[in-house]
Amino acid sequence: MRAFTRRNIIISAGYAVVLIAGLFLGPRFSPENRNSKNGSFLSFGLGNRSEKVEQVMQIINDNYVDSVKIDTVQNMAIQEILKHLDPHSAYLGPSETRLFSEDLEGNFDGIGIEYYVLNDTLLVTSVNIGGPAFKAGLRNGDKILAINRHPVSGIRITAKKIVEQIRGKKGTPVEILVKRDTVKRYFSVLRERIVVSSIDAAYMLNDRSGYIKISKFGAETDEDFRLQLQKLQKLGMKNLVLDLRDNGGGYLSAATGLADEFLKDNELIVYTEGLHEPRTDYFASSKGGFEQGKLVVLIDENSASASEIVAGAVQDLERGTIIGRRSFGKGLVQEQFDFGDGSALNLTIARYYTASGRSIQKSYKKGNDAYYGEVNERLKTGELASDGKNLADTLFDKKKTFTTKSGKVLYGGGGIMPDIYIPVDTSVYTSAYHTLSGKGVMNDLVFNSLVKSNPKFNSTDEIVKNFKLTEQDVKKIIQIASAKNINTTEKQIELSRKEIENRVKALFARYYFGDEGYYRALNSGDQAIARSLEVLK
Repeated sequence: MRAFTRRNIIISAGYAVVLIAGLFLGPRFSPENRNSKNGSFLSFGLGNRSEKVEQVMQIINDNYVDSVKIDTVQNMAIQEILKHLDPHSAYLGPSETRLFSEDLEGNFDGIGIEYYVLNDTLLVTSVNIGGPAFKAGLRNGDKILAINRHPVSGIRITAKKIVEQIRGKKGTPVEILVKRDTVKRYFSVLRERIVVSSIDAAYMLNDRSGYIKISKFGAETDEDFRLQLQKLQKLGMKNLVLDLRDNGGGYLSAATGLADEFLKDNELIVYTEGLHEPRTDYFASSKGGFEQGKLVVLIDENSASASEIVAGAVQDLERGTIIGRRSFGKGLVQEQFDFGDGSALNLTIARYYTASGRSIQKSYKKGNDAYYGEVNERLKTGELASDGKNLADTLFDKKKTFTTKSGKVLYGGGGIMPDIYIPVDTSVYTSAYHTLSGKGVMNDLVFNSLVKSNPKFNSTDEIVKNFKLTEQDVKKIIQIASAKNINTTEKQIELSRKEIENRVKALFARYYFGDEGYYRALNSGDQAIARSLEVLK
C-alpha cells in the first residue's frame, strides 16, 4: 500500500484498550519511543509560552499553606486544558501510556493467562497452550490466591494492581499460589514474551463463506488478518464476513493496511488533513489478498475510528455490503507525543475523510459527557430498535452530500450508516438483561456453578445443540443478582431467556475452546450473521 505519511498515527476511540489490557496478566512491550519525529520526546519546558504555568506551579510548591502533590496538580492543569479541545485529546500517565501502547503492539512479557474476578478471587479462565503458565502447570479453573507471596484473594484487588504484581522482565520468575479443588499449591512461572493476536476468531460459516472477527487495530493486525485469510482460503472460502462490531479502533496504518486487502490498485482508501498537517492520501496497492470475493462488513454503535475507516472505504468504493447499525462517529486522528517520564499526550492533529470526501466525526459541542453518552441516547430515542429506513433524514446534515462510486448519496457528520440495518430486539435485550450482563451475573453463573455441575463438552457445536438453561439455573441467576444488589424476577429473566442462554453457551465455549469457540457459539443465533449469509448467496 502506498501511504504518503511520516508516522504511524493512533486513532483509537478512547481508553477501551487500557481496560482490555487488564485481561492479560503481564506487561506488554512497546518500542522505546513511539513518536516518529526523529525519535525525540517533549520535555516539560515548552518555551516562553509555558513559563507562566511553570511559575504558578513553583509558587504553589514553595508557598502553599498545606502539603501539595505538585505532579497531581500539574496533571489536573493539563487535563483541564485538554477538556476544551476535543474528546479524544488526552494526557496519559506513565502506566496508562505503557498499557495503551503495549495493547496495540500485541506482545508483552508475561505468563499467558486470562482471568475473571469471581467473588474477590482470581479465577483462571484461559491458559495459553504452550505458554509459560501452561508449562508450569496452571490450568483453567485454578483460583489464584497470592502472587509473589502477596495475597490477591478477598481484598478487592484491582486489575491494575494484579498486572503490576505479575509483570516483570522476560526470564524472571513469578510465584503463584493456586487453589485447585481443595488443594493449595505454589507454581513458579518463568515470564516469557507473549504474543496476542488482534484476530479474535477465524472460521468457516459454511462451505463458501468465512468469518473473521477483529477486536482492535494493532501493529500486526493486517499481517494477522492475512495469515487467517490464507487459512480460510485453503478451506475453500470464496466470500467473507468481516466483523468489526465493538472494535474501538487503533492504528491508522493498520486500518489502511486491512482495507488494502480488499481494494484494487491505486484506489483511494482515506485521506487526513489538519491545520498543521497537509493532506495525506492513502492508496491501495496491487497486493490485496481478497480483491474479488463477496464481502460483508459488520459494524455497530461501538465500531469507531479505524473500524470506520475500513467500513467507509468499502462503502464509498462499493467493494462490499455494510450490515449492522450506525457506527460511533469518530473522525479525528491523534498523534502520541512522549514526555521524558513515560507519560504522553495523545493530541488530535487531523481529521480523516473517506474516499468520497466525507468526515464521519459526530459533534462534540455539548461536552465530553454528552459525546460519549450519545450512544446510550440512541437506545432511548428508539434509533437502535428502528428499521433504519428514515434515520438519515434526522441524523445527518443533508445540506452537503457525498456519493459512492456509482452515485449513491451518502452523508457525513455522524458515523457510517450501514447499507442494511439490523435493529436491536428490545423485547429480548431488556434493561434487566443489560444489567445482568453488565454486572457479570452470567459470568458468575458459568464459572462458579455450571462448569462444576456440567460434564465437559467435546466441541462448540455440542454446547450450542445440547446446553439448555434449567429452572434451577434461573433461580441461581436470581440468587447471584440479589448478592450484587440487583432486583430481578423470573418473569424478567423469561423475557430474555433465549439471549441469556445464548450468552451462557458462548461463555461455556470460551472457557473450553477459547475466543473462537465463544464467537462460534455467540454467532449461532446472530441476526447480522444470518442476514450476511443471505447477502453472500
